[in-house]
Amino acid sequence: MFKKLILFLILSSYVNIFGQDTKPPNIIMMIGDGMGLSAISSGMYSNNNYTSLERTEYVGLLKTHSLDNLVTDSAASGTAMSSGVKTYNRTVGLDGSLSSVKSILEICRDRGYMTAIIATSTIVHATPASYYSKVKSRYQYDEIASQLSKSNINFFVGGGEKYFNDRLDGRNLINEMDDYFFANSLESYKNINSNKIGYLTYYDEPIGKNEGREPSLEDIAHITIQKLKSFGKPFFLLVEGSQIDWGGHDNDSEHLISEMLEFDRTIETVFNFADKDKNTLVVITADHETGGVAIVDGNREESLVEIKYISEDHTATMVPIFSLGPYSSLFKGVYDNTEIFDKLEAIIKKWKKYF
Repeated sequence: MFKKLILFLILSSYVNIFGQDTKPPNIIMMIGDGMGLSAISSGMYSNNNYTSLERTEYVGLLKTHSLDNLVTDSAASGTAMSSGVKTYNRTVGLDGSLSSVKSILEICRDRGYMTAIIATSTIVHATPASYYSKVKSRYQYDEIASQLSKSNINFFVGGGEKYFNDRLDGRNLINEMDDYFFANSLESYKNINSNKIGYLTYYDEPIGKNEGREPSLEDIAHITIQKLKSFGKPFFLLVEGSQIDWGGHDNDSEHLISEMLEFDRTIETVFNFADKDKNTLVVITADHETGGVAIVDGNREESLVEIKYISEDHTATMVPIFSLGPYSSLFKGVYDNTEIFDKLEAIIKKWKKYF
């Protein structure tokens, strides 16, 4: 409560760094799943010693533990960031008493924001699911898809088509979602003129970037941002670089680095938009670190790194958080990952509902 009071006082006197504070900001939340500092560094050294994160204005660190474990999973950490509560590993959108909690996306939606989620995993994976679903187990994929079908999210892009039209209960959610248009390619996603579009990029899990995954995350992000912007309302967009985590789990450096490079290009795309728009807050972080990644050798001139791993699972190390745009100074410092929700909620509730 004390921290929320401090946030209220700060926001009450806040002047937008661009000289205006007259309308609610767009919010782009970017999560590199499993993206610890060494993963970021490996992408940087593999990219001629450059990362788009050099353009950020503020940097901080997040504590990531879950309610029942020092080492979190994506479900618990996703819920912490999306809804501001600690919960149990494998639990999505429920607090410690297993009661439903509202996510920041749902708050934005209910206040008139446009909303969107894009991911390089299935769209029903734990992290994206934590922004719209409430289930005891992250593995209830059919139920998560069913909840997504009723979520009124404007645009969603990710794999996992089978959870919508090849389900154990025989339902075809794509047919049931008659207020949505469904794209079957990036070009059709771009060209469909509607405020509700689903684009299920793969039948099951998308392949890795090192295996040729298309379309690229940066292209999906660019098109989604343009769609959101075209409606003239503020928007909330979640972008997840999901498979950084998978490279860490597999101790597969080629997979890890290829995912980091794509995520970095997507950050560049988002920053280019935010710099021009002047009213978009960008927050970039990770749900946890994966693999205990360490860079032990390499060649900077040749953009080569040698990576060692201490685990095939998550670790409890703190993860970095980066921010740019209006209100970005609120995200500096060292704090619990639940405070991301508190800060975003305080920003949004500074404004009247936007209809």
